[in-house]
Amino acid sequence: MAQIEFPQKGISREEVLATLNSIRTGDGDWKHGRMFSLVYNAGEEVEKLAGEACALFMNENALSPFAFPSLLKMETEVVSMMANLLGGDSETVGFMTSGGSESIMVAVKTARDFSRARRPEIVNPELIMPSSAHPAFNKAAHYLGLKTVVVPTDKSLSADVEAISSAINENTIMLIGSAFSYPHGILDPITDLAEIASRNGLWMHVDACVGGLILPFLSKLGYPIPPFDFQIPGVKSISADIHKYGFTPKGASTILYRNAELRQYQIFAYADFPGGAYATPNVLGSRPGGPIAASWAVMKYLGLEDFMRLTKTTIETTRRLIQGIEAIPELYVLGKPPATVFAFSSDVLNVFALGEKMKSFGWNIDSQHLPPSLHMTVFPIHATIVEPFLADLHSAVTEVAALKPEDIAGEAALYGMIGSMPDRGMARDFAIQYLNDLYRVR
Repeated sequence: MAQIEFPQKGISREEVLATLNSIRTGDGDWKHGRMFSLVYNAGEEVEKLAGEACALFMNENALSPFAFPSLLKMETEVVSMMANLLGGDSETVGFMTSGGSESIMVAVKTARDFSRARRPEIVNPELIMPSSAHPAFNKAAHYLGLKTVVVPTDKSLSADVEAISSAINENTIMLIGSAFSYPHGILDPITDLAEIASRNGLWMHVDACVGGLILPFLSKLGYPIPPFDFQIPGVKSISADIHKYGFTPKGASTILYRNAELRQYQIFAYADFPGGAYATPNVLGSRPGGPIAASWAVMKYLGLEDFMRLTKTTIETTRRLIQGIEAIPELYVLGKPPATVFAFSSDVLNVFALGEKMKSFGWNIDSQHLPPSLHMTVFPIHATIVEPFLADLHSAVTEVAALKPEDIAGEAALYGMIGSMPDRGMARDFAIQYLNDLYRVR
């Protein structure tokens, strides 16, 4: 492998910045709405404010709420505002985390430790999740020593309530539902899942990492969004990202609990460290202050009125995109997504090749498999690109329809191969090797 030597002497500020601007030229163009994942764009004003707030607290460390009471104030206020938005009350508490994966990790840890205290006879705990739930639950279970029971979704791509109920056994401690799922934007039947959890004495977690800051506003706008949050008595915890539809820099998420009695099981404490008693709520010890300040600033700046305005723009844009895609005979949208995330597929085209063709036109659309599809997360900025996107999609469909199977190569062929591997362990090993090889100096 190649190696980069540690620089013997520094270079000028101007040269550093010029190099940074140069190496980013190949990145996805999220600023102009040509990307449908990863970066949530609410416009230059919000971006500028979030950046300024983040920079103000760039060096502060949320590890110590005593040294930086400003971060403690902002974090607790952000959590309280999120709890208010997600059906909580004055008893609802939580913490901020570095992102959805950490929020999910600590939720699983909390449920596990709660179960250890209440049901010590369970030595091999299991959590049950629909196949559409985020892999962060698999990761958390892997790290924390739980078994995941993955249940296929029903025909609508929603969590299969009867199948999940049937999967419960003496080792089950936790049920998962998504509000909404990332791959297809489907809102699971949280009320039904929570009722099953309550009846069986199980922890019910709602993953609202994507939907937590869009579904409440859609409901307030009059869209038919079923209950999914703390309004449902059986829900014990909710993960909800702010760096998605809260439009703040990465990484900012929240993990919320119905009350402090539940939240205490998230906290790790060690009293015998020579450096002093050590207690942290999160996986991280040192935590950047910037994302906390940016979250507080953007929520205060936009308020309910502007969040609803942005949501209205986003849902109307989503509907325009869905209508335009479904007007193309070769394409269809998967399921009935109620919000601003969806996926589309084809029974006659190679959708991975279609995604590659759109990429050649300058559009970044993520490929998905099981089933093969292309993912769309819609942001307010996309209101400006609906017509050119659909025009390019029409052209891409025509070009891909003319391809022969032997013409399909590169990433499209690779993704199709991984999705079709009957041995999923082999697919997993391939993904590990691919990533292990990707992160090296070239």
